[in-house]
Amino acid sequence: MDGGAEGTQQPHLILAHKLFLLTHPDVQDIEKVQLKTEVLDSIKSDGMAPLYETLAASSVLELDQSLLDSMRANNEEELKKLDDKIADAEENLGESEVREAHLAKALYFIRISDKEKALEQLKLTEGKTVAVGQKMDLVFYTLQLAFFYMDFDLVSKSIDKAKKLFEEGGDWERKNRLKVYEGLYCMSTRNFKKAASLFLGSISTFTTYEIFPYETFIFYTVLTSIITLDRVSLKQKVVDAPEILTVLGKIPFLSEFLNSLYECQYKAFFSAFAGMAEQIKFDRYLNPHFRFYMREVRTVVYSQFLESYKSVTVDAMANAFGVSVDFIDQELSRFIAAGKLHCEIDKVAGVLETNRPDAKNALYQATIKQGDFLLNRIQKLSRVIDL
Repeated sequence: MDGGAEGTQQPHLILAHKLFLLTHPDVQDIEKVQLKTEVLDSIKSDGMAPLYETLAASSVLELDQSLLDSMRANNEEELKKLDDKIADAEENLGESEVREAHLAKALYFIRISDKEKALEQLKLTEGKTVAVGQKMDLVFYTLQLAFFYMDFDLVSKSIDKAKKLFEEGGDWERKNRLKVYEGLYCMSTRNFKKAASLFLGSISTFTTYEIFPYETFIFYTVLTSIITLDRVSLKQKVVDAPEILTVLGKIPFLSEFLNSLYECQYKAFFSAFAGMAEQIKFDRYLNPHFRFYMREVRTVVYSQFLESYKSVTVDAMANAFGVSVDFIDQELSRFIAAGKLHCEIDKVAGVLETNRPDAKNALYQATIKQGDFLLNRIQKLSRVIDL
C-alpha cells in the first residue's frame, strides 16, 4: 500500500473488495471459485503470510502449510534487508534517509497485511518526520490500512489527527483528499448527509484515486445526495453538475435512477431501483446499510409523489409506480406507522389523504411553548428575589 500510480486504486483495497464478495452469501459459487483464485494470487504475489494465516483459520481459504512457510521465510528475509538498510542509514547517512528507511519497512508491513506491526512502524516513522505534509502522508497510509480492515475507530482517530495537523499547515491538495476519506467514513457509518456534503465539495478537486476510481466516487455522491438533498439542491448540485454528467452514463442504472426520480417518472425509477439495489448490496461500504438505504430512498420517492396531492386514489399511485395496489398498500402502511409519511389510507374508499404538518404552525407552537417556559422561570426567579 505504497501510494500506487496516480489514477489507480490501491491493490490492497481491490483485494479487500474481493474478500468481501468471497464471503457474501448472495455471490454465486462459480464466481467464488474465480474470486478465490484471484485472492490467492494476490496473497502469493505480495507474500501476505499474516493475512493468509488469518483467512485459512477462518476457512475462507484452504491452508497450504508449505506455501505459508515459504511466505514466512520470504517475509523474514525481506525484513532483514530492510533492517540492514535502517542500520546503514543511521550509521552513514542523514536524518532524511533514516526516515525513508523506516517508512519502507512500514510500507512492507502494510503490503504483507501485518496490521499491528505496520501501525507500530508508522508511529516510529512519524517520530522521525518533521514536515507536516509528510506526516499527513503517514495518516493517509494509516487510513488506507484502516479501511482495508474496516476499523472505523482507527479511521475516526486518524481523521481527527489529520485535522489537527492541518492547523499547523498543510497544502490544499491533501486537505481535499482528506475530505474524500472523511466522506467515505461518514457514508460507512450511516451519516449520509455529511458524506454527501463532503463528496459534493470534492467533485472538482478529486485526486483520491488510491481508495476508489472516480466513477465509484460519483456513484457514492449521487446515492448519498438523493436521500439528503431537497429537489432544488439536487438539481443544482447533482442533476446539472457537469462533472457528474460526464461519467453518469458509465455506471449502470445510475442515470435512470437519478433522472427518473427528479423528473417524477416513477415506473422508470422503480425499474432502475432494482438494478441499483444489486450494486449497493455488493458494495462493501454500503452493504451494512442496505435495508436502511432502500427504506430511505422509498421514503423520498413516496413523499415526492404525495406532495403533489391533497388526496389521491391508491389505484392511481399503484399505476404511477407500475406496481400492484396491494404492494402500495403494504408499503405505505409500514411507512405511515413508522412516521415516515404524513398521510392516511381510507381503505373503504381506496383513497390516500395527505396531512403534511404545517411548518409555520409548528414553529409558532414551539415559540409559544418556549415563551411559556421562559415566563415560568422568570416568575420563579422574581419570587426568590422578593424573599
